[in-house]
Amino acid sequence: MNYSEAITYLYSSRPPFHMVGGAAYKPGLENTLRLMAHLGNPHEKLRAVHVAGTNGKGSTSHLIAAVLQAAGYKVGLYTSPHLVSLTERIRVNGTPIPEEEVARFITENKAFLDETQPSFFETMTAMAFAYFVSQQVDIAVVEVGLGGRLDSTNVLTPLLSVITNIGMDHTEFLGNTLTKIAREKAGIMKPHVPCVIGETHPQTMNVFLDRARECDILGDGPETTDCRLWFADQCGYMRTRRLREAPESELRGLYQGHNLQTAYVALKAISYQHSAFSIQPSAIRKGFAHVCSMTGLRGRWETLREKPLVLCDTGHNSHGLQYVARQLKELPHPHVWIVFGMVNDKDTDVVMRLMPTNLKSQISNLKYHYIFTTPNTSRARTAEEMLTLWHQIHPESPVLSPEGEIALDKPQDAFAYALDHAAPEDAIFIGGSNYLVGDALSYFAH
Repeated sequence: MNYSEAITYLYSSRPPFHMVGGAAYKPGLENTLRLMAHLGNPHEKLRAVHVAGTNGKGSTSHLIAAVLQAAGYKVGLYTSPHLVSLTERIRVNGTPIPEEEVARFITENKAFLDETQPSFFETMTAMAFAYFVSQQVDIAVVEVGLGGRLDSTNVLTPLLSVITNIGMDHTEFLGNTLTKIAREKAGIMKPHVPCVIGETHPQTMNVFLDRARECDILGDGPETTDCRLWFADQCGYMRTRRLREAPESELRGLYQGHNLQTAYVALKAISYQHSAFSIQPSAIRKGFAHVCSMTGLRGRWETLREKPLVLCDTGHNSHGLQYVARQLKELPHPHVWIVFGMVNDKDTDVVMRLMPTNLKSQISNLKYHYIFTTPNTSRARTAEEMLTLWHQIHPESPVLSPEGEIALDKPQDAFAYALDHAAPEDAIFIGGSNYLVGDALSYFAH
């Protein structure tokens, strides 16, 4: 079986979440544990950092991995979803898993996969852990797929757990309140394993404190010396030592400040708790400054072209897109062309209220031009649905098609339209969905 055949097998026999949505989600660890046993329990042979959270877990994982690489360690990195190629999900020191390794894994284990019928994500998790063991990585940084407690990555007992933040996403699986979602994500916390919480919230603080007590990592309280629970946004590392140890980063999004803070505290926790890892300030500077080039991270307020400036970002729910909306409003360009699409299980109506709008009084000098499109997934809202919803939410927005807001079903047509109409001094933004950003990366690579 070659790589193309392996991918066809994977997608046809166990379609991934990005293709079929909730039908791909198999909560629970039973299948993963059977896979791990079949493979010789690679999860028990890995030293790992386990990262969960509603938003920012991908960026935080890449930041941690980049610094560990800069410190001289061989680092495995497992993230999802991929933007262009499936091999992006599994990396060692920034290099994606070779296509022939994907093909080999599927070929050698096909009979067992046919028998047990694991989900796409369970299969990829098993592939990642087995590959990291075969590559003898010093440490693996593993991003949770969905939730935490029942996610297949939760078979790990890591050196450190990290929970970036809690927001309203995947409510059909995790619950419809911040408290319920926090309980699911707190499920990655393990007995005696230190944990970093990125952002605190009144509705979730007690969830984490209660779980920390169950795991015996709270000590006599969050301020005591035997406490192994850190709240990153209450730590002063980034604020008080910014010039020395929090350098410029390749990550330019406004929201990245939270991820940098969380990653920084996580790296300090690793150094503090595990003498086998020495992370010097120079490694932090290098890893933060070159995180994208070192790990292959894409799509985080990334510049794809100049004149006109073309930006893309993978923010895909209101918790993440609130920062993108703020940044769009701050762009100094005379016109901003926004190519936008979302999938149908996101809080689209909330997002649309956050996005910048034109007023009728500005009708002679529009700044924001929306080009709604349909991301390349069966779960996408159509471009026409997006346009209709936009005008339901913003009835004051001037209807000046094609100059104001239009709907173009194919992403490639939307990109081409923006490029045709934007002046060299304008900006183009592409976002709202990981899948749309993936389409943009492919389009602008040529």
